[in-house]
Amino acid sequence: MSAEPETVTESGFSDDFKITWYRSPIEPALLAELMQRDDLRGWLQTLGHLGYFFLTGMLAYFAFLNIYPTNWYWSIPLLLLTLFVHGTMGPFMGLIAVHELMHRTVFKSRRLNAFFERVYAFISWSDYLWYQGSHPRHHGATCHDAFDGEVPLALLAKARIERKKNWFRLLVFNPTATWQRLKLVWRHANGRIQGRWYNHVLPENDPVVRRRHRNWARILLIGHTLLAAIFIITGHWFLIVVFTLGTFYCGWLGFLCGIPQHFGLNSNAPDFRYNTRTFTCSWLPAFYYWNMQYHLEHHMFPAVPFYNLPKLRAAIAHDLPPATHGLIATWRELFEIRWRIRENPEYRFVPDVPLHREKNA
Repeated sequence: MSAEPETVTESGFSDDFKITWYRSPIEPALLAELMQRDDLRGWLQTLGHLGYFFLTGMLAYFAFLNIYPTNWYWSIPLLLLTLFVHGTMGPFMGLIAVHELMHRTVFKSRRLNAFFERVYAFISWSDYLWYQGSHPRHHGATCHDAFDGEVPLALLAKARIERKKNWFRLLVFNPTATWQRLKLVWRHANGRIQGRWYNHVLPENDPVVRRRHRNWARILLIGHTLLAAIFIITGHWFLIVVFTLGTFYCGWLGFLCGIPQHFGLNSNAPDFRYNTRTFTCSWLPAFYYWNMQYHLEHHMFPAVPFYNLPKLRAAIAHDLPPATHGLIATWRELFEIRWRIRENPEYRFVPDVPLHREKNA
């Protein structure tokens, strides 16, 4: 069944949703096994991400230090290449890593999950406290217009994903988005919260969560300012580019992986197969993306750790729509949906779920 809002707040959203979600059948014993957390896998992923980010950052810094008038023709391209490799990890250091740690499924210890959640959030200037309030609502009422402000499908469907200017900003640097992020943190540090969904998740009548949210924004501002000052005073100012702003450029791969999650799918459906997409890919994008390419499976069974999602997919694949393999095939499908929506705003893409196939056989 779908859900109707019983109480609509001033934000225009409601938390009074009662949605009976369809979930693919799976043996309880197998599901219990897949829900087991593995600290070794958690450490490998968490430290692997952090190690990659800091290693590529230092490589970019050393490339910068070795630029001379006599070798500029190869040293500057080398710097740009190392910054590109370093920046490509940037989006995954933010709410992608914070996402799985917030689910508390990476480590057995809740304290370890919470600690690294804050580490990643600090590095990426992420608002993890807002996300803690927003994301459970997104899971509970995925793509239901009256309840889920994290993924507004109507706006997502209108995204101009084909604009060349946007792709240049993703491949290189988007100064507007960077400035907007910094202004947002400044505004939150001063206790000013704007936007319907933000005010719904962080209501004005909850002074405790508002104070914690303001304090976190201040930690981001003060912490990064102090680090930037240390970099400048010690003569290592380029570390500001590498670390202070290290998650603000080359966001292309994060965009390519993240947009397919719900793009072009269906609102107000009590079946994740109709509003959430899975695609498969090779090991490197999967490592970057914390296996969130298995997004449909994650929504059906969010207590299953990211490293067990491939096994979960194998167990219930017979009840799910086919998954495209690779980003090229996935984005070909997205552009096809986008074209159809532009031709006919009433068009709705219907995934090829087994039940739908049986009804139309």
